[in-house]
Amino acid sequence: MTTLPNSETSPLDGAQLAILNNRFEGAARKMANTLLRAGRSGVLNRARDFSACIVTADHQLLAAAESLPIHVLSGPDLMAASMQRFHPQLKRGDAFLHNSPYHGCSHPADHSILVPVIDDDGRHRFTVVAKAHQADIGNSLPTTYHGTARDVYEEGALIFPAVKVQENFETIEDIVRMCEMRIRVPEQWKGDFLAMLGAARIGEQELLALAAEIGWDQLDAFTHRWLDYSEQGMMDAIRQLPAGRISATSTHDHIPGTPVEGIVIKAIVEVDPAQARIVVDLTENSDSLPCGLNLSEACARTSALIGVFNSIDHSVPKNAGAFRRVEVRLREGCVCGIPVHPTSCSAATTNIADRVCAATQGAIAQIADGFGMAEVGAGLSPASGVVSGRDPRTGKPFINQLFLGATGGAATSGNDAWLTYLHAGNGGLCFIDSVELDELCQPILVESRRLVKDTEGPGRQRGAPSLEVVFGPVDCTIDVAFVSDGLVNGPTGVRGGGTGGASSQYLRRADGSRVAIDQVMVLTVRPGEAVVSVTCGGGGYGDPRTRDPASIRRDVQEGWISAERAAAIYGAQSV
Repeated sequence: MTTLPNSETSPLDGAQLAILNNRFEGAARKMANTLLRAGRSGVLNRARDFSACIVTADHQLLAAAESLPIHVLSGPDLMAASMQRFHPQLKRGDAFLHNSPYHGCSHPADHSILVPVIDDDGRHRFTVVAKAHQADIGNSLPTTYHGTARDVYEEGALIFPAVKVQENFETIEDIVRMCEMRIRVPEQWKGDFLAMLGAARIGEQELLALAAEIGWDQLDAFTHRWLDYSEQGMMDAIRQLPAGRISATSTHDHIPGTPVEGIVIKAIVEVDPAQARIVVDLTENSDSLPCGLNLSEACARTSALIGVFNSIDHSVPKNAGAFRRVEVRLREGCVCGIPVHPTSCSAATTNIADRVCAATQGAIAQIADGFGMAEVGAGLSPASGVVSGRDPRTGKPFINQLFLGATGGAATSGNDAWLTYLHAGNGGLCFIDSVELDELCQPILVESRRLVKDTEGPGRQRGAPSLEVVFGPVDCTIDVAFVSDGLVNGPTGVRGGGTGGASSQYLRRADGSRVAIDQVMVLTVRPGEAVVSVTCGGGGYGDPRTRDPASIRRDVQEGWISAERAAAIYGAQSV
């Protein structure tokens, strides 16, 4: 039987290291479970758009459980550092609300509660972070993704750069009242706020109990050993890659405030297996743009890291130890760099972040077969839009982001796509909404949700097909806000793989006719009308004519592709 050490025992062995890692991960999972069960909005309790993690006292990511990659790979470290910079004298009982993209948060819609874990001597030991995407944050439009906002003033978000919201475990109600006066459906926001506070306090108590059990010195020893172990795992993974320096691009569709040719994102990736290092250079990109697509520093770093982790051995731990071997080069005032206030970063977690990830993993795929990943489909179609209005059943206003469906998964060298990947920053970890619960909680009818045949990214390993969702209001008018990408620039394949299905969106009028609608807008949908949302598929990996014939037959039999496509694209003569 393996026993946990205490401060009097010998150094940690491998089994104890694994057990303590699971204890930290378990604390993060308890935090996440609290957000899921106590969250008021559908964004939390149905879609699971939240994360929970633990950061060391010197601001290194230690444990994140099943958190969304775009939320945690970088960001909690930067937020914890800004918390300590603004509040040098941290005390037990403190809690801070943070959503500032200029001080480490991913984007303003990701409200985060940071709680410093303080020992009995008043020493700061860890920081626990509960991050939860909000249904509304007080933007000028009823959406948390204001893609065309020319700056943060037009965006309208309330920005909290590590603002104290609890002292001595008592909530500072001034901040709460400010939010209730600005945020739509304030009782929903307050429920999520309380869920975040509860989650963070549970994480704090778990770490205090663990320290009481084995001692702070042993937790410090674990932290150093675990991060060193993770760094070694990353070194081993990088050494499996061939050396090379190559660039790749991925292009976001044009929207207002961007160049007519779209936003071309370039990643220069250099792999040095001898030194076990990877450099991702994002400095050769456009300056910040007068729109809401600019990345925060957290999302710029994270999206490059996602591209790297998508390209290597999946077993490498995702923490600050592994990050030591990856240098992400950014510049201030860049669309995918370090934003300067008042640049808008409203949609920083999705659109351009997905393009940085695509360029990074696409570049690694060019270095050698067996590595990298095709392009993941762009997201934020109307099926993932923010719906708002007044519910005729109650007479009360409502607002919530839908997660009615998205596919988007890209192929890797050895596997077909993950069907419900959603988008690169999400990593497939959000839930797809239950149709019945969405219809119960909002006055909408979901008419259909279906995969679209012959839209997969063809390849030796194929990308996901597109998804079509049709929904509309019931006995009322609703607004649907979205920032859709991928209509012009669909998800490309790598190493001979093909492009997956593009996105599209339509308004179906009461007479049954369809009219194409803008990619970025707040669409008013009236009784008898419906939104038709087609999401992107995902890119393929490798020449489709080298795909296993048995897999092609199965795809035809299951209805993923037609016999005609099997013959024309895959070269299958008999299926």
